[in-house]
Amino acid sequence: AKEDILMHIGNMMSTPPEKFNIHKSIERTLKGRAKMLSEKIVNWPLAEAMAYGTLLKEGIHVRMTGEDSERGTFHQRHHIYHDVNDETVKYNPMTELFPDQEEYCICNSPLTEGGVLGFEAGYASTIPNALVVWEAQYGDFANMGQALFDNVISSGEAKWYKQCGLVMMLPHGMEGAGPEHSSARIERFLQMIPDDPDVLPDFKDKNFVIKQLKETNWIVANCSTPANLFHILRRQVKLPFRKPLVLITPKSLLRHPEVISPVSHLLEGTEFKRVIPEDGPASKNPDNVEKIIFCTGKAYYDIKSFPKQKLEEKIALSRIEQISPFPFDLVREEIVKYSKAELCWGQEEHKNSGAWSFIFPRIDIVAGDA
Repeated sequence: AKEDILMHIGNMMSTPPEKFNIHKSIERTLKGRAKMLSEKIVNWPLAEAMAYGTLLKEGIHVRMTGEDSERGTFHQRHHIYHDVNDETVKYNPMTELFPDQEEYCICNSPLTEGGVLGFEAGYASTIPNALVVWEAQYGDFANMGQALFDNVISSGEAKWYKQCGLVMMLPHGMEGAGPEHSSARIERFLQMIPDDPDVLPDFKDKNFVIKQLKETNWIVANCSTPANLFHILRRQVKLPFRKPLVLITPKSLLRHPEVISPVSHLLEGTEFKRVIPEDGPASKNPDNVEKIIFCTGKAYYDIKSFPKQKLEEKIALSRIEQISPFPFDLVREEIVKYSKAELCWGQEEHKNSGAWSFIFPRIDIVAGDA
């Protein structure tokens, strides 16, 4: 996208309308957004708004539903403002971005995941040229929609030859809220992917990346940067076909001071990164690296924040942003680069959950080929 368009969207999402009595806490949030824009950086909510806003300008309808999507479960989104002196007065800045924009719809839904998820899957299938997003209030709240995942969304194309580009946002993260408010059960979605982990694909094929996406039944991603969120949302409707996207989204990272991206990472010529390689001191002298840790999403910031005892040159930390289809080619590049290093996987979850059981055989076969 062009910088002036991105900045315009950001400014609209940072400025309350005139003569509108906005809540003080939201006012602070908007001032924080304005400060980031002045520094040409974006956080997670701003990147999301920019993804939607640029699509609206390009004539693509955007629709979002979820139990608390208007505000954002973690008080981060705020796409609907309520006048504190008159509850009947509302304002949606996303509908006022451009004079000729496409329709933007966001609404809170009841806690009936099966019904709402089924409706949104049908909507996305019927109107493929729209970005349709369903968001669980917490990742684990998708439990009541499990029949839809199993019987309709994961297998709809194989059963009925019907493509569906629905985005399913599932908040995820072990922040001490207990098991029922922590896990999006990433392992469930990965277990429903039919590819063979013991078969190393031909990633020398120039069309390898697009073929992977075309052949899978759905995409599972756990992004660690606002820029990658921006790109993966836009990619959903820019692909020449439609695939469901299981998007693991963060909780504490929504306000994490390190979870920012420069606006330059959203401009024309940039794209979604399936893997974000180590780019610190370890990458400058790979022969000295003793351990390479692959991880995804929030785990990157947890591992990165540990006291390293001056081990920055001996430990490389690489992020797998698109878990499936698995980025065999880019993971192999990292393994080859750090050929003397021990291979490790880091995650928040217990060993019998999370992405580990999916990741292990794939990294193992890539390492055997490196």
